[in-house]
Amino acid sequence: MGAIFGLLIVIVLLAFAAAMLWLVYIVLTEARPRTLIAFLQIVGGVLLGMLSFDRWGEVFDTIRRNKLRTALTAISVAWGIFVMVVLLGLGHGLNNGIRHSFRREATNGIWISANKTSVPYAGYGLGRHITFDNHDYDRALEVTGIEHLSGQYFVRGGRFGGGEMKIQRGVKSNAFQVNPVHPGAFYMGANEIVGGRFLDAADIAGLRKVCVIGRPVRDFLFDHEDPIGQWIVIGNVAFEVVGVFSDEGGEEEERQIYIPVSTAQLAFHGVDHLGMLMFTVGDATAPEAKAISHEVVEQLAAAHQFSPDDPQAARVFDNVEGFSHFQQFFLVISIFVVVIGCGTLAAGVVGVSNIMMIAVKERTREIGIRKALGATPLAIVAMITQEAIFLTSIAGLLGLSAGVFFLQLLPKMVDSDLILNPSIDIGVGALAAIGLVAAGALAGFVPARAAARVNPVATLRDQ
Repeated sequence: MGAIFGLLIVIVLLAFAAAMLWLVYIVLTEARPRTLIAFLQIVGGVLLGMLSFDRWGEVFDTIRRNKLRTALTAISVAWGIFVMVVLLGLGHGLNNGIRHSFRREATNGIWISANKTSVPYAGYGLGRHITFDNHDYDRALEVTGIEHLSGQYFVRGGRFGGGEMKIQRGVKSNAFQVNPVHPGAFYMGANEIVGGRFLDAADIAGLRKVCVIGRPVRDFLFDHEDPIGQWIVIGNVAFEVVGVFSDEGGEEEERQIYIPVSTAQLAFHGVDHLGMLMFTVGDATAPEAKAISHEVVEQLAAAHQFSPDDPQAARVFDNVEGFSHFQQFFLVISIFVVVIGCGTLAAGVVGVSNIMMIAVKERTREIGIRKALGATPLAIVAMITQEAIFLTSIAGLLGLSAGVFFLQLLPKMVDSDLILNPSIDIGVGALAAIGLVAAGALAGFVPARAAARVNPVATLRDQ
């Protein structure tokens, strides 16, 4: 399926390149009714020339007689495609790097943390601490647009620290982050269950003493044993291990333990308190996600008597909006990269066209003799265009290869999370190859057309 899709892309790009060349030809020849036929004749002449050993012999003979000119042409084209490939690869690497920074949390996630008021409201002064509760979780379940919802109770401290507790099994003990949550918390990060299961609704309703541990916790407490079904002690309370998870965020995100929020509230004197509500909003746009979070904040404000416009009482972290800003930023970067890359390649093509103009001027006598001996204008155009296509294609492919090789070496030379896996995909490579052929044809067509208009009699007299 992928191969068929790639072939369709190549066919579409070839058709597009042919249409662009036809438009250029129309502009240069002041459109006539036979424009399309003439253009197809030129294309056919070039394609037939590709199969002619005599034509290739002429091309290589011209290259041997003009080594410096050929080298300058090749360098200009190779440099242009090299710069374009490197810029596109760096843009792709930047995209990967920024996406990598979002890996710890769902890109469609929203977190609302309880804090303290910063403005007076309804007779209450500022600086009043707000604490969410289970009723807030139940009300948020009714909000349209929320996909997965969880509350979190902080046994001690808050979201950004202080939640570590002593975890013990036998003689082994260490401090790990403990997160009392609902089952919906699984969708708030890049978690993957590698053994057992995650928390479920029955765990919450039954106040079960179960837990899901990260791989570093498993490796420390259990060595090479299977932890599923075994017990560990969390803050002097025994919990049964029902699952093991991994996280793309790395070991820091895996040094955590998830337990049912209802069990934690009972075992660690949490009553019905929650420190945070977190939820995903599916495919909602940034404005839609903002409206959903605002509705939840209004519910919290009405229940706990604080201003819904107070930015501190219920702090909102909207990953949807942040990711949307990133996408807009990357779009601007992509447009900039494409413009610069195409501009660089265009400069190379202009250089090729100028050099081919010089080549035609140098070969004026030869072209005049060819026409005197019966060579048609089509044959002259095809010969010059074939040489230009050959030079730009070979030099461009060398530049393309050098650019890909440079992108492969870049991660070894620069160790940074900002740019990850800089590369270009096969579609971009196919487009670059087709663009090289089109650029070569365009660069050679203008001087070739001038050569086809040479008057053999006047040429021989001038020479």
